[in-house]
Amino acid sequence: MSAITQTRPASRLDQISFYSVMLLPLLLLHAHGVAEMAIGVADLCFLLRCALLRDWTWLRTRWVWVAGAWWGWLVICSLPIPGTDLGEGGTRSLVQALTTVRFLILVAAMEFVVLRTQEARSWMYRLIAASALWIALNSIIQLIFGRNLIGWPRGAEGELTGPFGMPRAGPPMARFIIPAVLPPVAGLLARPGWRSTACGYALLLASVVMMVLIGQRMPLVLTVFGLAIVAMVMPRLRPVVLTTAVAGALLLAASPVVAPTAYYRLVEKFSNQLEHFAASPYGQLYTRAWEVGRQNPLTGMGASGFETGCPRPAYFRPSFDGAEKDGGGATICWHHPHNHYLEALDDGGFIGLALFAAMGIAWLVPLGRGLWRDPDPLRVGLFAAIFIQLWPIQSTSAFTSMPMGGWFFLLLGWAMAEARQRRA
Repeated sequence: MSAITQTRPASRLDQISFYSVMLLPLLLLHAHGVAEMAIGVADLCFLLRCALLRDWTWLRTRWVWVAGAWWGWLVICSLPIPGTDLGEGGTRSLVQALTTVRFLILVAAMEFVVLRTQEARSWMYRLIAASALWIALNSIIQLIFGRNLIGWPRGAEGELTGPFGMPRAGPPMARFIIPAVLPPVAGLLARPGWRSTACGYALLLASVVMMVLIGQRMPLVLTVFGLAIVAMVMPRLRPVVLTTAVAGALLLAASPVVAPTAYYRLVEKFSNQLEHFAASPYGQLYTRAWEVGRQNPLTGMGASGFETGCPRPAYFRPSFDGAEKDGGGATICWHHPHNHYLEALDDGGFIGLALFAAMGIAWLVPLGRGLWRDPDPLRVGLFAAIFIQLWPIQSTSAFTSMPMGGWFFLLLGWAMAEARQRRA
């Protein structure tokens, strides 16, 4: 087959992959099921392209090897082999483990093909920034008029839901608001004149104020944590980050008057949960997740191991505070333990946990390479977004559940593409 006849179909496959990926921000906002289809299309086109051009060089990348080892171990732990402890979740667990690879292939496709041009990466930035603006716009309108543009009211405890019908605005915003606002903030501060400086300060402050008003605890904490990472890596932005942090703290102090529902969730409820964490739903889930992992140290219970093991009396144990002898029984159970690392432990035992942690490091190392010498604002923002997602001390959704799993791997693929182009 000539080079020309090989290249033309590959070019068409590249176009399909590109449009599939560019649709993902919209689909992750409002059509999770269709987003799964778009990821599948992008993956299939990428693999067909590799086969057509006989180009599998991406398989030599270090993070691909580490992530492949984690995924392979997850599949092994999910195999329903009679007479063993493997695959206690049955066929459903195995299918979930096998399909997890779709996210890893998506990252590779974005890094090596879809976002290899500056134009493609610029489009990705515009779409992510537009997603942040869409959530912020709906949140502001909901704050003023009581309903968002789609007609949904606030959450049950007064949370701003953005363009969604449930309180889901905070988690995605916490991940992409920093890479969305950091490049324009840095650009404004680099210009001469006090007006540009004031606009830069105002933009970053507005972002933090938005996270406070949304009223979700962990997203606000992660946003502040991400900004702290930005301040460490970019000394020239430390004054604006510090000023924003002080202003955000003042707003939080004034929230009993200006935003009482946000104050209740961010201060009163949050402090009460921390004070009585052992007896809280999160403390009960973590206790149960640890017990599931402790009793299955080698292989865990396969994909969705926590969901499989949580309702079984064999894993009931007293809560951390000893108040409940059965740790809440089956009534506390959920689909996942609300922590990525406990989830990895329950899915694949301590080997799976170690591989999961190694995978996170294998992603962060290339993303952070060169940032101290050349702290490009977009790369720093993406690094902070990935770092806070992988931070172990937080309450999370399941690692690969939609839409947050989709947002994470979309940002990761973009971050990997930016890092690779800087090294090229």
